Amino acid sequence: MSTDLASGPIRLALDIADARLTDRLIEVLSDVQGLRLVEPGQDPDVILTTPPPGDVLVNGQIDLTPRELEVLGLLAVGASNKTVAHRLGISVHTAKFHVASLLDKLDAAGRTDAVTHAARLGVINL
Repeated sequence: MSTDLASGPIRLALDIADARLTDRLIEVLSDVQGLRLVEPGQDPDVILTTPPPGDVLVNGQIDLTPRELEVLGLLAVGASNKTVAHRLGISVHTAKFHVASLLDKLDAAGRTDAVTHAARLGVINL
């Protein structure tokens, strides 16, 4: 969608399942200058939505253990299972276990996919 945002307010649509959260956001955002909330069916510039069902979220984040977060950080820089094991002082078997757990929790097809999902969900910053 090609639009000149300098010519008018940013049109924002809310696609949030929780009605109370939607009401709170409408209350907060309705007074923001340069922003116009649009009704369903209208053409927005931006859509604010909640994560898809199935993501396990705790405090806005995927529920990962501290060790899984360490492993994820190493995966983000391209570390192999052997490198993960060496850097964390664990066995390669344990490193593989943590990687498998990450793939499951992030519903990822592979290591790169896990890092991509985690970054998209804000679990890690790249």
